[in-house]
Amino acid sequence: MKAAHARLLRSPALLALTLCLAASTAWAANDAPENSNGRLNGSTDAEKESRRLLEDPLTGIVINRTVTVLGKDFYRYFVTAWRHKDGDNRYTLTIYERPSARWGSEIWIEYQRNQMFRIFLSPARQAARKISEEAAEIVHRNIIENEIRKALTQSQDLADEEL
Repeated sequence: MKAAHARLLRSPALLALTLCLAASTAWAANDAPENSNGRLNGSTDAEKESRRLLEDPLTGIVINRTVTVLGKDFYRYFVTAWRHKDGDNRYTLTIYERPSARWGSEIWIEYQRNQMFRIFLSPARQAARKISEEAAEIVHRNIIENEIRKALTQSQDLADEEL
């Protein structure tokens, strides 16, 4: 009997059931009334954090779609600078690279399918650090401006991603 319980505890079906129960608990807690402190009744900061992770588990990721050593250097330096800008890991970015033997590499950064930064890097690798740090600043500024524009522009004809 103990062997059957041990197999059941390691089964994918039980894991899926556990995740569903955790998600339903988190969704039910979102409808719970708040007390005078603005906190949900019976909820702690850890529970709020777990609900936030269940809502969108992919926030704060910088996806690497580079293929050359130059692109990987740019990615590494960019992520280091980006973590200082995006301290609470709110934004998910993708870094793309299109290498060219003649011109170096074309690198662009996207946020919510919108291009926030684009540059052609020469094959000289020593410039990658400075450019990637500047790119982090530019991307952060463009994302903030984009969010402000979305907040101030309301249209019944356009969805959020179309603004």
